[in-house]
Amino acid sequence: MTVSSTSTTKISVEAVAERVLAFRQITALDRRLLKSAVMNGLDQKDHTHINRLCQAIQSGLVLVVE
Repeated sequence: MTVSSTSTTKISVEAVAERVLAFRQITALDRRLLKSAVMNGLDQKDHTHINRLCQAIQSGLVLVVE
């Protein structure tokens, strides 16, 4: 996962999704990173990862933590 402090932040949605699924929890930082990626535009692969995360959260496999 690559995060820079400039306005051209590049975030790997796949890396964030894999980390969230591995730890079975999504943190506030994860949510901010994903929100930034959404604001910068997503391709079909990113949409697939986001959908996987949403399904995991809805089914209780991933816990939302503060």
